Amino acid sequence: MIEQQPLQAGLFSWPAKAPELLGSRCDNCGEHAFPAQSSCRHCTGGETTVVGMGREGRLWTWTIQSFMPKDPYYTDETPETFVPYGVGYVELDCGLRVESRLRENTPDALTIGMEMEMEIIPVRQAENGTEWVTFQFKKKATR
Repeated sequence: MIEQQPLQAGLFSWPAKAPELLGSRCDNCGEHAFPAQSSCRHCTGGETTVVGMGREGRLWTWTIQSFMPKDPYYTDETPETFVPYGVGYVELDCGLRVESRLRENTPDALTIGMEMEMEIIPVRQAENGTEWVTFQFKKKATR
């Protein structure tokens, strides 16, 4: 079994059967932030609590990343293997909008307001075989 580690610690619960984003909530005014912050950008309070922010939301806006990001790369992709991907803001139930990579990568697959759910994806493999993972959002499956 391949060991998996978050590319950046503290962004989502890991390991977990149903990982969710982790952010902060101001103990004074209740404002949420992602990633978690030690102070509040709304009221400047200095007391916050790390909270689960869920794994579902609605697509607020989006674009297609059709060119390779500048170095340093966080994936193993090369200019030869690069595949365009969606990037968007997903509005969580708490009202906070988070920027995320999107699984869908064509304009006809993305609609503002569509229901989204978070998933964990591999992005890089270390020399020792550890697989680095991060989150992205995808169209929520209809049940």
